[in-house]
Amino acid sequence: MTRRQKLIVVGAGAGGLAAAITAAAKGVEVVLVERAAAPGGKMRTVSAGGRPVDAGPTVLTMRWVFERLFGSAGTTLESRIRLSRAGLLARHGWSDGSRLDLLSDVEESARAIASFSNQENAEGYRRFAAHSAKMFSTLRPSYIDAQRPGPLSLMARIGFSNLSAQWALKPFSTLWPALGGYFTDPRLQQLFGRYATYCGSSPFLAPATLMLVAHAEQDGVWLAEGGMHALARCMEKLAVELGVAFRYGSEVTAIEGGPAGVKGLRLQSGEWLAADRIIFNGDVSAIEPLVTGGGTGVAPTPRDNRSLSALTFAMTARTSGFPLAHHTVFFSDDYRSEFEALTRRRAMPASPTTYICAQDRDHAGSLPDGDDRERMLFILNAPADGDRRHFTDTETETCLNQALSLLSSAGLEIDTSTMECVPTTPTQFHALFPATGGALYGRAAHGWTASFRRPGSRTKIPGLYLAGGSAHPGPGVPMATLSGMLAAESLAEDLASARLFRPAAISGGMSTA
Repeated sequence: MTRRQKLIVVGAGAGGLAAAITAAAKGVEVVLVERAAAPGGKMRTVSAGGRPVDAGPTVLTMRWVFERLFGSAGTTLESRIRLSRAGLLARHGWSDGSRLDLLSDVEESARAIASFSNQENAEGYRRFAAHSAKMFSTLRPSYIDAQRPGPLSLMARIGFSNLSAQWALKPFSTLWPALGGYFTDPRLQQLFGRYATYCGSSPFLAPATLMLVAHAEQDGVWLAEGGMHALARCMEKLAVELGVAFRYGSEVTAIEGGPAGVKGLRLQSGEWLAADRIIFNGDVSAIEPLVTGGGTGVAPTPRDNRSLSALTFAMTARTSGFPLAHHTVFFSDDYRSEFEALTRRRAMPASPTTYICAQDRDHAGSLPDGDDRERMLFILNAPADGDRRHFTDTETETCLNQALSLLSSAGLEIDTSTMECVPTTPTQFHALFPATGGALYGRAAHGWTASFRRPGSRTKIPGLYLAGGSAHPGPGVPMATLSGMLAAESLAEDLASARLFRPAAISGGMSTA
């Protein structure tokens, strides 16, 4: 019998957890090392007012990704964690007092838009929803749920003769003017242009192909019982049942590898861990400097090509006025100026669009009985310069006050006398996620070639693979999870040629999170 292969996964974000689960289910011995004290990566929590607040991704879509992941390990998603589907996807507010709910049903949303704006824009929304659904159905099997293609191989997957499907992706159009073909109301351009920020990008620079994000939400936004960090814990538990060994508080300082393959890695403590294969679940900008002698073929993302960072505020406070939903967005009055500040001047805008995840509320905005100080996460876009400039306490407080002023103009009041707030700046995000400058989404999706510049799962060093939101297929919890699955599948394909893996079963039976 051949020796069982040993895989080390570096990083316990969504991609690393998915890679560990997928590989362990195929019989590979897996050790996962993580510099933090808990799983999740960006799906982290911070304590505010003595209560845990999800302080990372808050929107869960593409449930099918997790159903497949858990199914590959011989269990089911629904037996592990309770997910409830949101009927109200998000509430949106403006300083003129206008308000719009986007709903899971296209026709209900169209009727809401007709009341909010007019019938012309309602019909534009119907066309937009149909087009984004078509984009998603074209790119799911050919790009999202597949190993990274190049432009020509993507065309081949779609079909060289299928010109209508290729042209419908609008690869050479920019999102903002493309939205003008559906909506004459600038508020609706803002609302749907915001989907570019899901990739840390500007709607004025990103390709119109990002319209497909709208369908990912329309296809289902899910609320996880216990929050997003509970999903990470659920994935960790499954990995442990499959035999994955977790080592927290273990920072990797060097990876030894070369043309012949990887040999192992060294921890900050000085300990050496031998490995036959390594999956790196960190930002791709960090991998080349870690590898002894380099040679990965993965270049760091240039500063000007970085995605956005964020300035976040995890807090507890009493609120009044504007009725928050679980997901609520308050838009600035001048979206173009906001993104010119972020991308050209690399500065915080004077009036920042502010997203709030009201974590104690259900999708429709109902609060449970009890403490009237609710848990919230404010997210403001910020330039990814955390490695070059330090956000001072004064700057951070100014940004918070500007956000509170915007919320007040839209009718939401935050009782600052009850507010307990924990900020995270781009400087702190850079410290949490090295080599990024605080960029939270890898490379910005600016220009039609940007998506092809994300590296795939294989590097030029045999046995060294990539996973995470800065690799293919892109950022966001479901996409990062897919990247981990793709990395483990690449590893399995490489091992299969030598017949070096065998099936494994979950020990301990089924459980619920």
